[in-house]
Amino acid sequence: MVAGLNALLIIAAGGLLMNLITLVGGLTVFLSPRRQERLLLPLIALAAGSLLGGALFHMLPQGLVALTPLAAGSCLAAGFSLFLGLEQWLRWHHSHHPRVNTVQPVALLVLLGDALHNFVGGLGIASTFLINPAAGAAAWLAAAAHELPQELGDYGVLVHSGWRPADALRWNFISGLTFPLGGLLAWLLAGSLPLPALVAFAAGNFLYIAASDLVPEIKAQTTAREAAQSVGWFAAGLLLLWLLAMAEH
Repeated sequence: MVAGLNALLIIAAGGLLMNLITLVGGLTVFLSPRRQERLLLPLIALAAGSLLGGALFHMLPQGLVALTPLAAGSCLAAGFSLFLGLEQWLRWHHSHHPRVNTVQPVALLVLLGDALHNFVGGLGIASTFLINPAAGAAAWLAAAAHELPQELGDYGVLVHSGWRPADALRWNFISGLTFPLGGLLAWLLAGSLPLPALVAFAAGNFLYIAASDLVPEIKAQTTAREAAQSVGWFAAGLLLLWLLAMAEH
């Protein structure tokens, strides 16, 4: 097992590099407002496919490796149910305090879900690195390839929900800081955390966001061309995450 200050420095550097991916949405500032608007719904569709693919092809299978199907399903249901209750509370708070909360609850859920996902990812990748540096590096590359479409999609969801682009970038970056935090915790605790249960729980969060909040946006398209485009981007997100899962195996 790798240990010591060098391992900590490598884990910290990897975490910060991963966090920089959260700023990829800033590339859209070079586009005209009209083109940005046209990109929003495809990005939402891409986010839905990426979230669903991440949950089904990456996170849930990892949970099933060390948990019984019933235990993994229970963690998944707990994650799904928690976000259902959280969204209900956010919607109630939004309707009763409109001046305090002026954005759609899905934006907050995306940030919370992304923060949890990044935290679990930081834990898992750092733990893998501590056991086998080569395997940890491969896991980091796979996670980076996964994060790129997801962060683009998350940025689109935040802007679509009423956030200003600068605020969306800033808060997306802040939510990404949980990745290096998870890596630091893995280094401190030497991989003794119940990662499979946390991964399955986070998969439930992602399933809820994709199915409850993002897929309805795809279904709301009014023209055949827009509907086909959204379904195509959704399928692209699923396919990309499936290909990454196949590459990992």
